[in-house]
Amino acid sequence: MKKAIIIGAGPAGITAAYELLLQTGIEPLILEAGADTGGISKTINYKGNRVDIGGHRFFSKSKRVMDWWMNILPVENNGEAIEITYHNQHTTIEPVTTGNADPEKSMLVRDRLSRILFGGKFFNYPLQLNLQTLRKLGMKRLVRIGFSYTKARLFPIKNERSLEDFFINRFGRELYETFFRDYTEKVWGVPCTSISPEWGRQRVKGLSLTATLLNVFKKKKDNSIAQKDTATSLIEKFLYPKYGPGQLWETALEIVMAKGGGVEYNSKVTGITVSGKRIVAVTTTDGKGLEKEHTGDYFISSMPVVELINSMGIVVPARVKEIANALQYRDFIMVGMLVKKLKATNDDGTPIKDNWIYIQEKKVRLGRLQIYNNWSPYMVKDPNTVWLGLEYFCNVGDELWSRTDGQLVEMAKQEIASINIIGAADFLDATVIRMPKTYPSYVGAYKDFDEIKTFTDQFENLFLVGRNGMHKYNNQDHSMLTAMQAVENIKAGVTGKANIWAINTDDEYHEG
Repeated sequence: MKKAIIIGAGPAGITAAYELLLQTGIEPLILEAGADTGGISKTINYKGNRVDIGGHRFFSKSKRVMDWWMNILPVENNGEAIEITYHNQHTTIEPVTTGNADPEKSMLVRDRLSRILFGGKFFNYPLQLNLQTLRKLGMKRLVRIGFSYTKARLFPIKNERSLEDFFINRFGRELYETFFRDYTEKVWGVPCTSISPEWGRQRVKGLSLTATLLNVFKKKKDNSIAQKDTATSLIEKFLYPKYGPGQLWETALEIVMAKGGGVEYNSKVTGITVSGKRIVAVTTTDGKGLEKEHTGDYFISSMPVVELINSMGIVVPARVKEIANALQYRDFIMVGMLVKKLKATNDDGTPIKDNWIYIQEKKVRLGRLQIYNNWSPYMVKDPNTVWLGLEYFCNVGDELWSRTDGQLVEMAKQEIASINIIGAADFLDATVIRMPKTYPSYVGAYKDFDEIKTFTDQFENLFLVGRNGMHKYNNQDHSMLTAMQAVENIKAGVTGKANIWAINTDDEYHEG
């Protein structure tokens, strides 16, 4: 029996293993550097309160991905059928029965609400043209927005050289500086003028001020889960695993294991053996420094590109190694915070129902706020409390990353109280989670990334997939699609990789 070595137990790696077992007679072995499943889509349990790192909405404009998810975890729909529309195709999800289904393993249908906090006021994202928005922005700012948007449409920047150019062409400078610049620069740690416009093309394709306004005036809203004809940033419903995204990946891995696949944790790939144009083996090192060799016929990698290249030794040209080692990443700190209640309310005094809030306030380093009660009530141990995720973006080794957990919690408490989300006296508990290499960065050496692609693509049985595996800002559905395409190539005997790299570049599956 042929064997596939899969590096990484995140969405891409697990999808690859599942698809290999489903479509081929190839035995998959997943090698995971860490001790858990799901990559950055894992769920961390802290005293019964669950942390979703980054917030993962389960929707995709790919029917294949949607069906895949729902095959792993059925949709809990309270006894009512749910229609999902894909262009002219209609799928009906029948009510979940209690027969062989595990009620604890299911998906919930959730309403999406994300807003921007700017100047102490909440603004729906994307902006809605209503009296409330007009009143909050003020007439002077509205006039500036109108003039700058008109200027951008009449005299667009012809050669978009940066993410700033990309945003200005679609929203005008005033709206860009009001609602996009500060948050984006918090995320990446560099000015928008230093970021490639490719990030915008991958993440915000199809969304502009025009698209936003047209969405407001659509006569008929698409209330289906798939919402195939809606720009991704305007999606209003999504699926969500009852106990967080990690539940889906843990369940999928259980199926992989039951079908004959394998997984080895704490197995970091530190060496890759090459023979001609093929990979023949990888060497892993465990936490005790013990090495182990794994041979295989196919190799699917979702490990960070820099680590992949450095594991390949002397076969790598000096120029390729130089580019790989100069690739940049943005790292991530999550402060999970338990509070008695929220101080923040809607304008009418009702509780806020946001899944997450973008913090467009210069006075705090906080970038985004998750409210896990609104993702799933099962994420919170005590429903009488509120469980929050405060997201900070940083670089490994910088001043923020180097703070102690206690210092980070104290900073988070002060910041979230200063923007009136909570009262300081309502704090109960907190935990700190650090995630390196969360966001592949589109700055610096990224402009030369094609040289790495040319080098890795020459190896017939090596397939790069996923966010870190391709150094590409993929969502989990994009990562899954890259893994699915890799398996299709293996099945068909295709050694080319262009169709894998095309995902989230030449298609419509883009996030905003």
